[in-house]
Amino acid sequence: MTALSIPGSFASHRAVVRQLVSFGAIGAACTVAYIALYAWLRQAAPAGIANALSLLMTAVGNTAANRWLTFGIRGNEGLARHHAAGLLALGVALLITSASLLALNSIDPRHGRLSELAVLVAANAVATLVRFLFLRHAVHGGATSAVHAIPRPPRHTFANLIQSKRTRG
Repeated sequence: MTALSIPGSFASHRAVVRQLVSFGAIGAACTVAYIALYAWLRQAAPAGIANALSLLMTAVGNTAANRWLTFGIRGNEGLARHHAAGLLALGVALLITSASLLALNSIDPRHGRLSELAVLVAANAVATLVRFLFLRHAVHGGATSAVHAIPRPPRHTFANLIQSKRTRG
């Protein structure tokens, strides 16, 4: 009997969407932590220093959480490569957020802290997308192979569906 397969591409797209949702939730939590740290440090430090320290303090936890929760990686395999990608993403995030602060200062030199925080939240949203791309590439070795590296659920065939109906009763 020939089995009619249900395409697995839907499952791989669903897995990528799940990764994006998980990454976004972790990114949101890290952004809240970043903003809290930034607001606290900003009381005693200039914006650039508060920004760099806040990003640095949240970067390692962000990478570790994404390795485990988003990409399902346990153990030390690839740990150095993944954290190197996280540090590279940190550098890009620092560039994006620093440039955003400079732009804000040039547009409105007398801006308030709320404006500063709003600009940093927007800049962090862009930096989060960059971080996802860097980490996904580091974890899976490239965008095209990443879809194939995602574990797929068992393939359902027409024969399996018929068989499961027979065994149920």
